[in-house]
Amino acid sequence: MTTIKTTCRHCGDVELRPADLALELDPTEESGSYRFNCPICGAEQRRPANARVVNVLLATGVAYEVKAPDLGPITVDEIDRFVYALDQEEDFWRQLASS
Repeated sequence: MTTIKTTCRHCGDVELRPADLALELDPTEESGSYRFNCPICGAEQRRPANARVVNVLLATGVAYEVKAPDLGPITVDEIDRFVYALDQEEDFWRQLASS
């Protein structure tokens, strides 16, 4: 059985099974965070996960979810930049058809 060692803020080092953790991935990064409930005190914990940690957790079978960042509404500046980019394209419809 695979065990994953991590740390509880209150209890120190703990060992978990892949089913005890949940990985949240950022679609814009190679990182994310993982969460678990400490098997000793029951406190919910959240830890950052760099690319190496993400790869290890995925390889051990930890369930994951891709969390889209809350970017808020589209701004007028973003619309203006999009319109400008469209205006710069000489053959927009050809480019669209090749996608």
